[in-house]
Amino acid sequence: MRVHYHTFGCKANQYDTERMRQEVEAHGATTSGRAAADVVVVNTCTVTNQADAEARRFIRRVRREHPDTRVVVAGCSAALKDAEYRAMSGVAEVVSGHDPVAVARGVFASAEPVPTKHGDLAQVELRVPLDRIDTEPIGGALLRRRAGASRGWLKVQDGCDRKCSFCATRLARGASRSRPPEEVVAEARLLAQEHAELVVTGIHIGHWGLDLEPKQTLARLCDRLLQAIPEVRFRLGSIEATEVDDDLLGLLAKSGGRLAPHLHMPLQSGADPVLRRMRRWHTREQYRRRALEIAERIAPLGLGADVITGFPGETEADHAATLALVDELPFTYLHVFPFSPRDGTVAARLDAPVPQRIAGARARELRDLALAKGHAYRVGRAGGSASIVVEGDGGTGLTEDYLRVGVEPAERRSRLVRGTLLGDGDHLYIVPARTSPRIPA
Repeated sequence: MRVHYHTFGCKANQYDTERMRQEVEAHGATTSGRAAADVVVVNTCTVTNQADAEARRFIRRVRREHPDTRVVVAGCSAALKDAEYRAMSGVAEVVSGHDPVAVARGVFASAEPVPTKHGDLAQVELRVPLDRIDTEPIGGALLRRRAGASRGWLKVQDGCDRKCSFCATRLARGASRSRPPEEVVAEARLLAQEHAELVVTGIHIGHWGLDLEPKQTLARLCDRLLQAIPEVRFRLGSIEATEVDDDLLGLLAKSGGRLAPHLHMPLQSGADPVLRRMRRWHTREQYRRRALEIAERIAPLGLGADVITGFPGETEADHAATLALVDELPFTYLHVFPFSPRDGTVAARLDAPVPQRIAGARARELRDLALAKGHAYRVGRAGGSASIVVEGDGGTGLTEDYLRVGVEPAERRSRLVRGTLLGDGDHLYIVPARTSPRIPA
């Protein structure tokens, strides 16, 4: 059985695909390109209606180009639109979520049961009803690697208890659920054998540990990872500014780069009226103050954010407030998206819509500002020291503060390279001081 995997969406989805791949391969299948595949597994995203549409277009293309290929659909969009995917021609199975065991059963549904260490697949029960999404397994078998990548994803948490008015992901992922720290550390040890950097990811990682007994914090988990696994660099995935507490900030400042000095802190808007309509829990000033406190203690610092333009009711004054905040704070990049209504969310029912041409123009203005700030930051990094994780054979590496830089051919087989950054804002490259397979504790 030859299986191809196609993933839409975030790092959490990418992690889930690797769990699916590992489960399917444990039952005897191999991974292949799309043209040679007997089955294509599509892990969908539902962050916008456009993401749903992209998944459907991809499935139709697979069926058009390879009519004999079976398609198994899973992921966030499948959790919310199960019936729509089941109605599509060529879709053999729909898994309403991310359960790798359920995906494996879908892959082998028309094949003879294969006895393995997991038992007979015919005995595996699907766990997919949407009203029970909170019970979807998190954890279980430990992920051993992220295929073909120098950086590994370490998923510590799933789901979200917040209720942002624009977000459908929480509907698809259910309530926040934390993996036990012992399981996270055990998986990190396995992944460290294959990857020079591990990214701590999830849907809302700032809430890791709140549902455990006794309650724990993300800072405590990161401290434990740094002590237990000194041979890799850790990096935080997306985290809310208000959830970077003093303990976590202390680890970032004092770890010597082992907890990468890079934060992606969703902003969404720099105007309080819009933040209230979005049902965000922070104010403009709370975000601003924390970002400046972080920048004061950590240098260099890669700082990114998500911003939505054209949210219902956003005025020119609101947009100007967002521009002013972005200009003031030391962002090195932004992810900017014009608002797109998402089925089933509160925001889809709000009045005072902003025309798409205006939302698009505001997005371009913010992107241009972010590009200018990012270029200036790269210019300032020239001549400074850096530690990079080499990315495959492509001649690039990623610095601790999230800059992609060039790597000399002689260093491309290394895992980690330390050295000096040279070049300009358009192209930085590293001149190694020495090459090492590990980061010293």
